[in-house]
Amino acid sequence: MSDERVGAVAPVSAIRGHFPALERKHNGFPVAYFDAPGGTQVPRAVGDAMVDYLYNHNATAHWAFPTSIETDAARDHARRTLAAFLNSAPNEIVLGPNMTTLTFHLSRALGRSMGAGDEIIVTELDHHANVAPWKALETECKVTVHQARMLPATGQLDWEHLESLVSNRTRLIAVGAASNALGTINDVFRAAQIAHSVGALLFVDGVHYAQHDLVDVQALGCDFFTCSAYKYYGPHVGVLYARHELLKELEFAKLIPAPDTAPERGETGTLNHEGVVGAAAALEWLGSLAPGTGLRDRLRSVYAELHVRSGKLLQDLCEGLSTTQRVTLYGPGLDTVRTPTVAFTVAEVASSEVSRLLARQGVFTSHGDFYAHTVVERLGLRPEGLVRAGCACYTTAEEIARLVDGVRMIVRR
Repeated sequence: MSDERVGAVAPVSAIRGHFPALERKHNGFPVAYFDAPGGTQVPRAVGDAMVDYLYNHNATAHWAFPTSIETDAARDHARRTLAAFLNSAPNEIVLGPNMTTLTFHLSRALGRSMGAGDEIIVTELDHHANVAPWKALETECKVTVHQARMLPATGQLDWEHLESLVSNRTRLIAVGAASNALGTINDVFRAAQIAHSVGALLFVDGVHYAQHDLVDVQALGCDFFTCSAYKYYGPHVGVLYARHELLKELEFAKLIPAPDTAPERGETGTLNHEGVVGAAAALEWLGSLAPGTGLRDRLRSVYAELHVRSGKLLQDLCEGLSTTQRVTLYGPGLDTVRTPTVAFTVAEVASSEVSRLLARQGVFTSHGDFYAHTVVERLGLRPEGLVRAGCACYTTAEEIARLVDGVRMIVRR
């Protein structure tokens, strides 16, 4: 990765200086973190913001004393920041512990208006956090859930099959914006058009997508969109966007004394306030990497430049691995719009063993099915699954070379 400033975005050398984790060494090697699809490292500014909240402002919300008032202000600021990130309104931002919990919570709220004869469509390409909450409604509400196929040869969604499942009984389509296992990017706008053509709603799992493309829920046309701050340099906090006209009417399971106005009506219990503060700080840090007149303008510049940088890294990684004997790559090719996430196997070496051997050299990769259980099953790779390597804003060309060399050493063994 070059240190050049394209579009005035900070060079990778400057970006790396914000991450204490990059100072770590393992077996004498500087650690190269390729586990970004499962969660990125955290810049110092995020940790500082969380510590400042805990040490100086920590309180429960909605009371009249100063630290509680400061907590209310911090939560409001976080909603505004997340709204700028997603291009939504602050009262459309629901906060929670993680995407999975928020999706279960939403599915049960939607399920209260569904019953026998209603249908939901999910996909084989998705993380099971966007499958299980909807499948649960089969027993809870007697709805029918259909699953659109993925194409194993390309790692892409079979759109013809999805469209064949749609009927006037379809109430909701749940689709991932990007596959956390293969890096496939789906056409969410197309999914929205399909759903809305029969009066159905569109739910989007954007957890893997949000790190790589700046989200615009208005342009995507979705009714619900979820993401998680720990995938874009923040703490473990989940975020749900819900269109206000839907959010204000949904029958969420909640305590009687709890707020009944949007967006808090979609939240249960006391929020992780320090995490909420950190989620906002992560986006503000990311936006600080480029000049601009507002957060979203700055984020647009940052995402555009990081897309170019990660594209070069992805090309180097795919070319290096594809020319290595006994290595098989999975998912869409380089001629397809995708995230810089690469899934592969090494013949006769378990994915867990590949990751363990790479870790000896300070190269950290993830392995298994990454909760995209059906993807791995359709590829015929159970139970060991895949090795997965993903690029982040701090990834360098030298680290890509170390990963490729490490895999080649394993092959030579």
